[in-house]
Amino acid sequence: MISGKTKLAGFFASPASHSLSPMMHNTSFEACGVDAIYLAFDVDQESLEQAVASIRTFSMLGVNVSMPNKTAVIDYLDELSPEAKLIGAVNTIVNREGRLTGYNTDGMGFVRSVKETGHSIENRKITVLGAGGAAKAIIVQMALEGAREIVVYKRKNATFLSLKSYFDQVAAQTGCLIRVWDYADEGQLGKDLSSSDVLVNATDIGMGTKKDSLPIANVGLLHADLAVFDLIYSPKETRLLQEAKKIGAKGYNGLGMLIHQGAIAFELWTQKEMPVQLVREKIEGR
Repeated sequence: MISGKTKLAGFFASPASHSLSPMMHNTSFEACGVDAIYLAFDVDQESLEQAVASIRTFSMLGVNVSMPNKTAVIDYLDELSPEAKLIGAVNTIVNREGRLTGYNTDGMGFVRSVKETGHSIENRKITVLGAGGAAKAIIVQMALEGAREIVVYKRKNATFLSLKSYFDQVAAQTGCLIRVWDYADEGQLGKDLSSSDVLVNATDIGMGTKKDSLPIANVGLLHADLAVFDLIYSPKETRLLQEAKKIGAKGYNGLGMLIHQGAIAFELWTQKEMPVQLVREKIEGR
């Protein structure tokens, strides 16, 4: 029941109505006995400053932010957590008595989802396909978690050199070897995959109009000892995961990351553990 003491949390994005976050957090508030409600708000960059001010005005627990606000919101916050500072993007804001701190739980959520499957990041070589916002968050967190080497494959376009420079800085700050290669260099990709423990698809190849496509041209480069993680969770099994299964490799979709990044935000707001299995069942049964 909503009362005079009910707290508010929310989602600031544009568009916002597609989000699974209200289902995840409202299920968790109820299960954990937290007197709070989570709503989705359509907030673009024009209304972002005013929306962030409302977090203080309404004494909200905090909010999640997504595109197009993950970078723009930084200007309106009081401080950033170490990983948000390194990534340069925020997906969770926590309100502590009017002081707003930005976090990025995407990478942490991914690492938790990897550990949940029984795999490890520490001292592993990881190949990442794509270098967008989610990829950056994951790469930074894996470097912080002690990955031995991370190899990033990105299209050689106008942002290639600046991104390479950025990852050089991340490598210097974390002590993790990070290399960036042209996505089109299949020979190099083959060498890296043959010695990799983990493959992460952080591109959109495998969803929507690209659901019948593969993020690597030659599936023969996959091997049975490779743990394959696809950040896509709809469809539940992408073509990449299907091909991995055929050769006996373990494959996992992006639902674990989605849930765990939300779970970390929930913990930051409430100091309680999200009922992860209950949330997973709700999402899979929707």
